[in-house]
Amino acid sequence: MVVPSQLSIVARSALHLRDVGPATVNELSRSLEISRTSVENAVAVLSDSGLIADASVQVAAGAGRPARRYSFLADAGTVVGVDIGVASVRVVLSDLTGRVIAQQGFPGVAAQHDGASKLAAVIDDIRQTLTRASVAPSRVRAIGVSLPGLVDDAGRVVKSVVIPEWSGVDIGSQLRHAFGCPVCVDNGVRLAAVAEHHLGVAQLVDDVIYLSVGNRISMGLILGGRPRRGIHNAAGDIGRLAFRGLNTETGQISWRSAETAAEVFALARTGDATAQNELDSFIDELAHGIATLTMTVDPAMIVIGGGLSAAHEQLLTPLRSALPAHLGLPFQVPIAEARLGADAAAHGALVHAFQRNGADVYGIHDMSVPPITPLPHEHVAPADPIEEKK
Repeated sequence: MVVPSQLSIVARSALHLRDVGPATVNELSRSLEISRTSVENAVAVLSDSGLIADASVQVAAGAGRPARRYSFLADAGTVVGVDIGVASVRVVLSDLTGRVIAQQGFPGVAAQHDGASKLAAVIDDIRQTLTRASVAPSRVRAIGVSLPGLVDDAGRVVKSVVIPEWSGVDIGSQLRHAFGCPVCVDNGVRLAAVAEHHLGVAQLVDDVIYLSVGNRISMGLILGGRPRRGIHNAAGDIGRLAFRGLNTETGQISWRSAETAAEVFALARTGDATAQNELDSFIDELAHGIATLTMTVDPAMIVIGGGLSAAHEQLLTPLRSALPAHLGLPFQVPIAEARLGADAAAHGALVHAFQRNGADVYGIHDMSVPPITPLPHEHVAPADPIEEKK
């Protein structure tokens, strides 16, 4: 991690204008504690690159000529985050300050009959979102992609149980060809963990277990403030191993008292004893698996996301009660509900795009990920049920 004092003066000036707000050369010089001449040179570079422009100023009566004030051009380009699943595809667009300017949901890729058709549908979803937001494709500076499966550090899909046609396919390369910009790809649960760490419930917490509990159970790890991939990019693929009672091939959760988890939870709320007993057993097994992971990683926080997190305290309260008995330790690890819900992986893909392609996004090196600002809730369409991303 590059500390601010080691950043170039150009990057430090750009970050201040992006994250703090408009400033004059003198204000930048004082804030950054560098010479006026150095700041003037940096401002010239940023102006030539199209990242900054003169900000409007108000002149007080009787005042002399005001100093030139510079502002960061948030709309100089667009960054895209895409979350691909079999039940839904989500696309988010942000400006260069990380403010989400558009968000759109589409049907998942399950209806497409082969891998090529699935990819073509995703490309069309991105193009539709850009068109509706009046953003020309040429203004897209980077795309981040979340999808279900093991993904290597280069962005190639190693294996996907959920979208098997993409196993071994370089999805990033295909999207680069379609949009003519850098594309980075990663596992959906890992990127959901990234989003919760960057802008969700786990901000400022550097050691986090993120569990996506839905059709399957999958994990994303944040260790030392960074997502953990593992040497074989398989860190977190633990659902079928750490949690007893799941399908040993796919990690699928099966239910006996009803067809879906939502129905089991609903029956339990009505007082159905069979459903409540099944739910109690499931939560106890979930606590057992979490205890195993906790003793392995020793996290500061456990975040529960995925479809079952929509049960809220009907799941979390008994889970918090069950975990200490399995841990048998003199401390408790807080369990929190994911804040971003179904939109986590798409926003994580956005963070990933800024993180992996910062030089392409801004045209200069050493630019950190901006604080991502989601759309207000009332501007977001109701979320579809979450399918597992792993």
